[in-house]
Amino acid sequence: MTAPSAPRRPGGEALARIGHPVPAVDRADTSPHAFPDGGTWRTEIPSVEGPEALAVVLKESARLDVPVHRISQGSGVWMLTDDEITEMVESCAERDIELCLFTGPRGTWDIGAGTRTESGGAGLRARGHDALAGCVEDALRAAGLGVRCLLVADEGVLWTLHRLRAAGELPADTTFKLSALTGPVNPASYAVYEQLGADSVNVPSDLTLDHLTEIRRGSRAPMDMYVEAPDDLGGYIRMYESAELIRRGAPIYLKFGLSRSPGIYPYGAQLREHTLATARERVRRGRLVLDLLARLGSDGGMSPLGSRLPGDLRRFPVPEGD
Repeated sequence: MTAPSAPRRPGGEALARIGHPVPAVDRADTSPHAFPDGGTWRTEIPSVEGPEALAVVLKESARLDVPVHRISQGSGVWMLTDDEITEMVESCAERDIELCLFTGPRGTWDIGAGTRTESGGAGLRARGHDALAGCVEDALRAAGLGVRCLLVADEGVLWTLHRLRAAGELPADTTFKLSALTGPVNPASYAVYEQLGADSVNVPSDLTLDHLTEIRRGSRAPMDMYVEAPDDLGGYIRMYESAELIRRGAPIYLKFGLSRSPGIYPYGAQLREHTLATARERVRRGRLVLDLLARLGSDGGMSPLGSRLPGDLRRFPVPEGD
C-alpha cells in the first residue's frame, strides 16, 4: 500500500489567502471501511472488449505508469471465443490484474419491446428462464477458462451465481461485480445487493458525496464508480472529486471511463479502430486522475497491485439443499 501524504482541498490554500471561505472537512463522514489489504482504493479500466484492446491497455498503462487492479469487459462472455478468453486470462495473470467479463444475455439485446420504450422496461435484466440459464452457461464457461470475476446486471442472476458458488459449482474465489446500469441509489438497496452475493457494486456516477456516506453507514462491500462516465451513463466527469470519492466511498474502485464517445457494445471487428483508440484514451484519463490525486496529496492508500478479494461481507443465508 502506498504511504499516505497530507491531503489538501483543490484550490483551498489560494482561496484562503484571499479571504474566500473554504468549507471545513467533516471527518465524521469519512468511510470507516477498507479493503482487506488495508488500502482504500483500487483502479479499473472498463470496456476492454478483447485481447487486442487488452494489449493496447497494458502497453499504454506501462508507458504512462498507470497501476491497474482490474480490467473489465462489457460485451459479454458469449462475444468471445475460448481462445480469446484464454489469451486475456493469461495476459492479465502475467501482470497480476483481475479480469472481469460480463455475463449475458440481457434484456436490451433480446426481442422484448419493453426495453425500447421511454420507461426502459426491464432494462438489462435477464428475461425468462432461458436468459437466466444463458448467464449461468456464460459463468461456468468463463470460470472453466480461468476467469475469476464476473460482471452481472440482474439480481436473480447474481443470487443464482452466488448459490452456485456456495455449492462449489463455481470456484470459491470467484467474485461478482454488479453492473453500473442496474446499480443501487440508496443504502438499503446497496446492502441488499451485498447480501445477494455482490463482491463489488457499481453505483451511478450521479450519486452525491452525501449519498456515498449514507451507503457506507450500512455496507462495507467495495464500491465501483466511474470518475468519468460514458455518455449512456450520463457522461459525468468527476475528476476533481476523486479524493473525496475515495475518502467517503472507500473501499472503492476508481473506474476510468470515457465520455463523448460512441458506445461499443456488443463489440465486433467493425468497431476495431474506435475501440482501440478509446482503450488507449481511458488509460490516459487514469493518468490524469492519478496526477491530480498526487498534486492534492491524496494519492496514498492505494491497494497493492494484485489485490482482488473484497474481504468478509454479509450474505443472505443460502437455503438448505441448494
